[in-house]
Amino acid sequence: MTLIGWIDAIRDHGGIYFVDLRDREGLTQVVFDPTSSHFPSERLQALKPESVLEVTGEAVLRTAETVNPNLATGEVEVVARAFVLHNVAATLPFPLREDQAERVSEDLRLTHRYLDLRRPKNLERLRERHKVCKTVRDYLDAEGFIEIETPTLFKSTPEGAREFLVPSRHQPGTFYALIQSPQQYKQMLMVAGVERYYALARCYRDEDLRADRQPEFTQIDLEMSFINRETIYALIEGLLQAVWKAVLGIELPLPFLRMPYQEAMNRYGVDRPDTRFGYELEDCSDLFKRSGFQVFTKAVAAGGHVKALNLKGLSDLTQGELKAFEAVAQQLGAKGLAFIKAEQGAWKSPMLKFLSASEQTALKERLRIEDGDLIFFAADKWEQTCAILGRIRLEGAKLLTQRNKLQLPEDLYHFLWVTEFPLVVKEDDRFVTAHHPFTAPVPEDTDKLDTEPQSVPGQHYDIVLNGVELGGGSIRIHQPELQRKVFEKVLRIPEAIVEDRFGYMLKALSYGAPPHGGIAIGLDRLCAILTGAQSIRDVIAFPKAQKGQDLMSASPAKVTPQQLKEVFIRPALGIEER
Repeated sequence: MTLIGWIDAIRDHGGIYFVDLRDREGLTQVVFDPTSSHFPSERLQALKPESVLEVTGEAVLRTAETVNPNLATGEVEVVARAFVLHNVAATLPFPLREDQAERVSEDLRLTHRYLDLRRPKNLERLRERHKVCKTVRDYLDAEGFIEIETPTLFKSTPEGAREFLVPSRHQPGTFYALIQSPQQYKQMLMVAGVERYYALARCYRDEDLRADRQPEFTQIDLEMSFINRETIYALIEGLLQAVWKAVLGIELPLPFLRMPYQEAMNRYGVDRPDTRFGYELEDCSDLFKRSGFQVFTKAVAAGGHVKALNLKGLSDLTQGELKAFEAVAQQLGAKGLAFIKAEQGAWKSPMLKFLSASEQTALKERLRIEDGDLIFFAADKWEQTCAILGRIRLEGAKLLTQRNKLQLPEDLYHFLWVTEFPLVVKEDDRFVTAHHPFTAPVPEDTDKLDTEPQSVPGQHYDIVLNGVELGGGSIRIHQPELQRKVFEKVLRIPEAIVEDRFGYMLKALSYGAPPHGGIAIGLDRLCAILTGAQSIRDVIAFPKAQKGQDLMSASPAKVTPQQLKEVFIRPALGIEER
């Protein structure tokens, strides 16, 4: 038999060489006897880890005492008869052993990503990603979907996220934008009569990077005609159930829980709540309408809310941890963070002197306060109080987990549909869409768009897993008159701009556009959760680093003045004429 792969490890046992040969399927032990005329010692000494080696030999059973139960091939070994050393590896910039590589800086590993990907853990993540994609394709094919590629060069839509611009050589002074989403194209496919479209779509956004953000990413993109929200829910639940079964062997229970946006914010302080644990927010506004604690009383009088969060069992936090909580609240606009510690039968808090005995009793009953509890308060507008305590809840859960007071098993998957989002929200003196401007309002409230658009729910839905938004979508506006009304009357986009950016779309909708809707699920986020990766970078073959750089190829890079001249751009930003 013949094996070929990379040398994973070399061991010299009393003059007999043992080589672990690795390919993408795993390891096989190869035995070299230096007494054989085939293997003079100088040839064996040339073997180095990560060199490419081809071996011809005989597979034999290992003796009972040498069987390796931790290896898939641990019961056999190959006795080498001949070998070819195809390529001798240079000294590695970092070790590839899992326990050692994880201690190396990520930048160094990304610079040599082709080596980092040789690690079995990373190869397995790519294999799992492939399995997810195959499952998605098989499932959607069985549901009658057609996979269609849409353009990645589109027109600029500056009301969305920041875009990557691409200058046109044939149309001087004009630019494409790399597409943020196939949204408008897939709606045009519905007008065209495709009825069921999907794509594993590459999308681009020039955003600051985080663990769950990359400038280029992939989404499972769907659009369907003649459907409603219930159709979408059932389809996506079936899709995710198929993926979990194929990748993890887990049978997800259906249907998923549903929660209106307002309830999610009130209970968890965020529209993508992690429902694996409790510690829910409580509204205490009614208890402070006439309180001696004027900070809270004034907030309620101004139409705001007072909310509280009982982090049970966390009264032992340190002063440094308390300051970290306060910093989180201040980042979200809070001036401070009121708290109560319940310890040894007494409460400790700077706010205690402002609370009457009856208020303390009411708080104890409302918040179920016991010894060992830590209670935080926020007082402001409703959205602000929710957001502040929502973040505090998550930070508190981390500390409770570290103290072994909260346990979240790795195989605990809480799926949730968040529904009934507002169609638009007020920002400064104008309305902006909560999702995007193509989202349809619920039919029974459409007439309110003229008088109180902020009270109109949109047919928008997000799929959330363990506090992570996997994706979102909506039923779309398919009537041109309603779409124009949302653009011009609700969002106050000038008619000229509407025509320039969306004129073709309004025209298309006027030619018998069917009712339709869809959703996009982040493939990278999905794969990160399935493989237990801490960042989506770990499940992308060649991800960008923190500043959007490809460290391996050293991009982005400068271009020559001639290249800029060809697309009618003047040299700038340090690019010198030469």
